[in-house]
Amino acid sequence: MAIVKMKRLRMVGMTGDREELLRLLQHMGCVEIVQPEADPEDPLWATLVPPETGGLAAAQEEKNQAERALEVLKRYAPAKKGLLSPRPGVRENELLDQTRAQKAREAARQVNLLDRRLAAIHAQENKLEGQRLALLPWMSLDLPLETGSTSQVTVQLGTLPASVPMGLAEGEVQAAGELAQLTQVSADRDSNYCMLVCHSSQQEGVLEALKALGWSRANLRDWTGTASDNLNRLAQEAKALEKEAASIEEQLRGMGELNAPLRQLSDLAGVEISREESRGSLLETGQTFLLEGWVPEESWPELSRALGAYPCACEVTDPAPEDYPQIPVKLKNNWFTKPLNMVTDMYSLPAYGSLDPNPLMAPFFILFYGMMMADMGYGLVMMIAAVVVIKKAQPDGATMRYMMPLLGLCGVSTFLWGAATGGFFGDLIPQLRAILSGGEAADYALPKLFDPLDKAVNVLVGALVLGVLQIFTGMAVSMYKQIKAGETMAALCSEGAWFLVFILAGAAALTGQVTPCVIGILAVLVLTQGYGKKGVVGKLMGIFGSLYNNVTGYFSDILSYSRLMALMLAGAVTAQVFNTLGAMTGNVIAFFIIAMVGNALNFALNILGCFVHDMRLQCLEYFGRFYEDGGKPFRPLDLDTKYYKVVK
Repeated sequence: MAIVKMKRLRMVGMTGDREELLRLLQHMGCVEIVQPEADPEDPLWATLVPPETGGLAAAQEEKNQAERALEVLKRYAPAKKGLLSPRPGVRENELLDQTRAQKAREAARQVNLLDRRLAAIHAQENKLEGQRLALLPWMSLDLPLETGSTSQVTVQLGTLPASVPMGLAEGEVQAAGELAQLTQVSADRDSNYCMLVCHSSQQEGVLEALKALGWSRANLRDWTGTASDNLNRLAQEAKALEKEAASIEEQLRGMGELNAPLRQLSDLAGVEISREESRGSLLETGQTFLLEGWVPEESWPELSRALGAYPCACEVTDPAPEDYPQIPVKLKNNWFTKPLNMVTDMYSLPAYGSLDPNPLMAPFFILFYGMMMADMGYGLVMMIAAVVVIKKAQPDGATMRYMMPLLGLCGVSTFLWGAATGGFFGDLIPQLRAILSGGEAADYALPKLFDPLDKAVNVLVGALVLGVLQIFTGMAVSMYKQIKAGETMAALCSEGAWFLVFILAGAAALTGQVTPCVIGILAVLVLTQGYGKKGVVGKLMGIFGSLYNNVTGYFSDILSYSRLMALMLAGAVTAQVFNTLGAMTGNVIAFFIIAMVGNALNFALNILGCFVHDMRLQCLEYFGRFYEDGGKPFRPLDLDTKYYKVVK
């Protein structure tokens, strides 16, 4: 239950063995490859250059092709998967099998080809629809559309706004030229579609008159034949395209069996991308390459044996303290503390060389969560949900693999606190018995150690005591860290002194000996809070500043734990309110419907609210006393996959 010790790995190998060695490291999944730090004073560094990374672009393109094909099949032939189905497993040699991969590449190419053809068909259909709409108003015109003007006669098709009366337009045309005629072909809500025929000598005047009315010439010069003939041809083309599209869609619907190989291809491409990215962090000459990285101390013996089969030179060293900010962090916890990785991952990983907070946080986090929920029914739901998801879905994602075990542990705590307060979906059972047997619900109350509604002050005191206990734990850990670092006096004069202050204050409250305890507190503060300050003025300022900051700080921190009581009461009251509303109907079925809906809402709100408030207590009131954050996660070169779980 600690931060895993890391060692810096430097390896020089033959360029011919580079790819095989990278595959070995990826198989073992225990080395995070980093960019080597150049030494500008060493002339040999000038001879080292990064390797070519053309394979990275190819792998990314292959993954894109596989994902694109999967998206197509998702629309037409989605893979069937249960709600809690775990990721299927695949052996490493099967995933890396190039024969299978080549078949999957061909399948991806085929699916994407069909999808591109389908997209082209839809684009052509949209084009035909646009052409059809353009020709439709001229369907009744029994004149070839390519008919043009002659030297004597001007023929022009165009539109006028629907707001312009045709009588007015015809009159304007006649007034502009006696040898001109405007004929309406069709009309719709927006436009009047017209044909203009006039003598060429009067063309200019007639068109000027029409343009004043909003005349717009129709662009139909590229068409031949009548509008009706062209519409018939467009309908036949659209029908052929529709038939082809239906055939392609039917073909795609029959390709559901390609989901599995395409997913394997996507995972294989992802593995190759990881390897190519790591390859880009190497430096090489014509014959050799240099690799630097971090390897867990516990993994080095096995890795050393595996590398012994290759002609390479390895150097493994312990990092210096100045290297700690660059060292990746890997936590090693047991079944009880590992789920708390979810909290530390959301907050920030501990800095390398500091303390793992999970063992120090786990008991408090789980205890506090159960106290805030405090209901046997809710606890059972949480435990059952956690067991079902873990057993059936076998979650292994970055969050879910911690969330479900943490939910189960918090469910146990919630059940125990619910047993202590006598809550089972609030007062569901007493209310039900009251409906069935008569009497008051209070007559059928479940056995309990205490009632949080009747003993609210006691619950508040208990919450504050738990807060003091956690703050004392944080202070003790801080003292331990300072003493371990050789700062014994600083530890005794800071947290150690305030330990004595709290003890004396508690003794005064319990024994009634206020005066001697106050004198002792003042003596402790005067002797310790000026530590490290120079001069009388500096020490006095240190004493008063420390007194103000610590009194207000400790008071506000301890008071924050009152939220444990507040959420316990809020959850209990909300559940009882809904149960009472259901009981008012006097009908068992109506009671169950109202009570279960209300309890479901209460549960949904509290399961998130309790997590947020619990995390706040840990991250602010607790971590602030000893936690050093800022660690970056350990990300080794590994067989990271999206769809399949690799069985090595």
